Amino acid sequence: MLVTGAGGFIGSHLTEALVIAGATTTAMVRYNSGSLIGNLAFGDADVRNEVRIVSGTIEDNDFVYKVVEGQEIVFHLAALIAIPYSYEAPRTYVRTNVEGTLNVLEAARRYGVARVVHTSTSEVYGTALKTPIDESHPLQGQSPYSASKIAADKLAESYYRSFATPVTTLRPFNTFGPRQSARAFIPTIISQALKCDEIRLGSLTPERDMTFVSDTVAGFVAAAGTPGNEGETINLGTGKTYSVGWFAKRILELIGVDKPIVQEDARLRPPLSEVTKLVSDNRHARDVMSWSPTVSLDDGLRRTIEFVRKHPSFYQTDRYVR
Repeated sequence: MLVTGAGGFIGSHLTEALVIAGATTTAMVRYNSGSLIGNLAFGDADVRNEVRIVSGTIEDNDFVYKVVEGQEIVFHLAALIAIPYSYEAPRTYVRTNVEGTLNVLEAARRYGVARVVHTSTSEVYGTALKTPIDESHPLQGQSPYSASKIAADKLAESYYRSFATPVTTLRPFNTFGPRQSARAFIPTIISQALKCDEIRLGSLTPERDMTFVSDTVAGFVAAAGTPGNEGETINLGTGKTYSVGWFAKRILELIGVDKPIVQEDARLRPPLSEVTKLVSDNRHARDVMSWSPTVSLDDGLRRTIEFVRKHPSFYQTDRYVR
């Protein structure tokens, strides 16, 4: 099995889960001059030693062909995901998220891969036009990031329809948990709550459906192992939504501190780009692959708080990270 983007937040957890389950696993991480392996460095060394780690870029089709050849299942998680940075460098998102996905799909077609699990995002739905959001909800490109993911999703659909490439598309709704960077709002809140005198955030009113990372990983494993999912698009979410401001207050309660929560203009999205509400309809995941979330929100928040406590240097709180 190959996991692209294995050095990322979800990718590192998925890689470890596959190794623990006994799968022969190749992990693709972003090439860098320091030979860093990203979030895989946080994992158990014995588990990591069972992984073949390769460094490269998803934008290099020759490299992608090389690592895909001989693989039975490909989990495609490599992407640029920071929404604020997509306003600054939209072309980079097209190269990575669109062309990178094309490279994976073409390699899978060339070498007869048995299953590609392609990672989408709930951001492709934009602000909910109906709730809960099922897989038939219209797609709305409310940021260059979401537009690039819509294009990637449509490429995956086209390869299934045109070439019978066995690709399944998963749409996680805002995964959170240990190892997530401060570009996401939950670790941002936690790290500031532990270090700062106040919590500085963007808009406090957007509502998000948050799934703990182990549940998201279970969805990926189920998608790869359930026959008949080829060509399907499947939401992964809890079906419950809370505002960013609510999460900030709840995290402060769990940590046991009382600090002011401040909206900072520099962290705001452009008004028409902000996605105001996301809440999943997860019935399709339950029906087609018997998946449903098992970790409660408070339990997931406590586990994430514990990780941030143990790794304070992983988070910068003195400036806004795009």
